[in-house]
Amino acid sequence: MEDKPLIIQSDLSMMLDVHSPSAEAARNDLIAFSELVKSPEHVHTYAITAISLWNAAAAGVGVEDVLKRLQKWSRFALPESVVFHIKEIGGRFGTFLLLPIEDDPDHYLLKIEQERFVREIMARKAIASMLTPYGDGFKVTAYQRGELKLQLIKLNFPVDDRIPLVHGEPVPVSFRDVSSRNVPFVLRDYQRLAANSVLGDGGPGTGYGTIVLPCGSGKTIVGMEVLTRLSTRTLILTTNVAAVHQWIAEILDKLDIDPSFVGEYSGAKKEIRPITVCTYQVLTWRPDKEADFPHMRVLKEGNWGLIIYDEVHMLPAPVFKVTAELQAVHRVGLTATLIREDHREDEVFSLVGPKRYDVPWSELENQGWIAEAECTEIRVPLPQDLEIPYAIANKREKYRIASENRDKIPIVRDLIANHPQDFILVIGQYLDQLKTIAKELGAPLITGSTANTKRDELYRLFREGKERILVVSKVANFAIDLPDASVAIQVSGTFGSRQEEAQRLGRILRPKKQSSHFYSLVTRFSSEEEFSANRQKFLTEQGYAYHVEVWE
Repeated sequence: MEDKPLIIQSDLSMMLDVHSPSAEAARNDLIAFSELVKSPEHVHTYAITAISLWNAAAAGVGVEDVLKRLQKWSRFALPESVVFHIKEIGGRFGTFLLLPIEDDPDHYLLKIEQERFVREIMARKAIASMLTPYGDGFKVTAYQRGELKLQLIKLNFPVDDRIPLVHGEPVPVSFRDVSSRNVPFVLRDYQRLAANSVLGDGGPGTGYGTIVLPCGSGKTIVGMEVLTRLSTRTLILTTNVAAVHQWIAEILDKLDIDPSFVGEYSGAKKEIRPITVCTYQVLTWRPDKEADFPHMRVLKEGNWGLIIYDEVHMLPAPVFKVTAELQAVHRVGLTATLIREDHREDEVFSLVGPKRYDVPWSELENQGWIAEAECTEIRVPLPQDLEIPYAIANKREKYRIASENRDKIPIVRDLIANHPQDFILVIGQYLDQLKTIAKELGAPLITGSTANTKRDELYRLFREGKERILVVSKVANFAIDLPDASVAIQVSGTFGSRQEEAQRLGRILRPKKQSSHFYSLVTRFSSEEEFSANRQKFLTEQGYAYHVEVWE
């Protein structure tokens, strides 16, 4: 009997039996048009969404291909509602085409294949005002290209953007065979595939998109691979100054490029070079709420051939607006999770580009590219003298009292004593709590107010093994490379943010000889338990074992 490892349900969810002999072949067929929702040890769940179907269509996997693959692997007959949805929603990709107009670089042609869709969008004033009837379609001004795509996707109409991207000014750059630190450099297979997925054959409809890879898997290297293949003026946007310095250090270490070609654009320096690394914060700074963003011109007027959006799920709203005006530029989003707490994933899809590559954390873990991680939640009783203040507090105060539970501090000490050889991060949300812990441990504290030079110095000492413990606030969540951290102890966190959990676990996932440990300290019978359940869900979805212990 032929092996059929897939169960497809009428709500568009699919369950894959990972112990089936043909599970791997089925998975390779599914990832083209569905999204991995969770991947614990026995059954992986995938979902077919509008965006996942359009991602597939953009990569050449059409509706008929999708249905053939589902029929091939499905244990039961396909539900009629699933077939209808795939044909109705998936079939929309390609019905809205954005094409160049010969000899008119200031305008594009929007062609709409179905008359009923024309009537629907022309009934909406915001969209109709951007369109002028022209030949067999509508003329659109070039500067409204991004805004139009954004308005249409909100109505479930994806635009197949076939306008060729502009090639920026050439910048000669390539990878070194041996890094400047005398380490042989080899691109990993999945890093090459990720870059291929965005660049394609270089034809219309390629050169833009988002790559999802776990923290610790070398997203920076993927960005640099795209940069070397295009060899053009490049702007790299990232979350903070420490991340800017990390990018610059990696570029100078692994790329064969004149150091004078690489610049930093931040609060402290304003260098614009052929390869410029910039923070989101400096772009979105303005003197007051009514003023323009004076540094946004770096994004608009740099004549960039490539823009790399590091941690694209953190892209601030004002940068979305400018990105809508930069649709002619090659662009790549890099992230460990597309989950945005503001639910603006469709804007990343429309403006930066569709998700082109994704790989489960546990798969890279099995291949040894990232460390195995053991996740443990420790439930801590609330001290008796805080029970009444907790009971009468409002929701936010309850969360803070539970988060700052002083009985967590001796547990931190015990956990550190249990890991005498490990490099340890203690991570939290509340500064008073972190100051107390740093003082008790005699360990350095890094917060948002720590000077960048001091921060870089402490990260360097940690990397060199001269500091074994760092206490850090949420500044450590994003884009900081601490390769030797093998234990993370979370004493408090944002209200149940799954995005934050991905980043914090990522701090300890760089490959190393021993397993990594991720501890989360949570006050028992408090609102912290409720919020931690949301974070825990993310870890179990990704396939990590998660233990809960009560501290006695």
